[in-house]
Amino acid sequence: MGNHVKIKSSSGAGEFDCYLALPAGNAKAPAVVMASAVHGVNADIRGIADEFAARGFIAAAPDLFWRTLPGPLPRDDKRAGERSQPRMPVIKAGETDMADTLAMVQKLPQHNGKAAAMGFCFGGPYAAIGPKRLGFDAGIGCHSTQMKDFMQEFDALSKPVCLIWGDQDFAAPPEVQAAYVELAKKQPQLAVHIFPGIQHGYMMRENAAAWSPPTYEFSMARSIDILNSLR
Repeated sequence: MGNHVKIKSSSGAGEFDCYLALPAGNAKAPAVVMASAVHGVNADIRGIADEFAARGFIAAAPDLFWRTLPGPLPRDDKRAGERSQPRMPVIKAGETDMADTLAMVQKLPQHNGKAAAMGFCFGGPYAAIGPKRLGFDAGIGCHSTQMKDFMQEFDALSKPVCLIWGDQDFAAPPEVQAAYVELAKKQPQLAVHIFPGIQHGYMMRENAAAWSPPTYEFSMARSIDILNSLR
């Protein structure tokens, strides 16, 4: 089980909460910084962080919504979607939080100096933004939303990024998925995996209609492969 820690924002606006899960022992390990969906750092995100820690990695999940409405919100709480709008300014502000979380992780004695950014749904764009501009060494995106607006982040990308969707994902329509499949053919650092019959939110147990254990396991396995490459 992890713990909640406070991180001082480099923007000078205050401090924000971060769920931090550490592996047992003192061996050096890479880290994964997780950007949540609009529901925040809920039981699903904390559970994924705990699983990474159990497998020997540092995992940190910052609250990217602390400026407006902090903390996790229930799936049926309409405020979850509202606090992520307008989307682009909220994503931009979150870049500072992701970078500040990386800086915190880098100070941990267990950290080996390498880290991946992992995004879910709303947080998916950080899979590309993180390695492109924030100092991360790799990126992983699971059922990422509105990725059409972030294709430019893949220009001249020199670090590995893996994107995973289901073909029934309402937030990543077929034309967006097809565009990324084509982009992966030209961009050797990009891997795209699309699973038939899988819906948006397949990583989240709380989303009973979409939760897909096989796709979850594939996504975790690919993430662990990427993190192991950073050892």
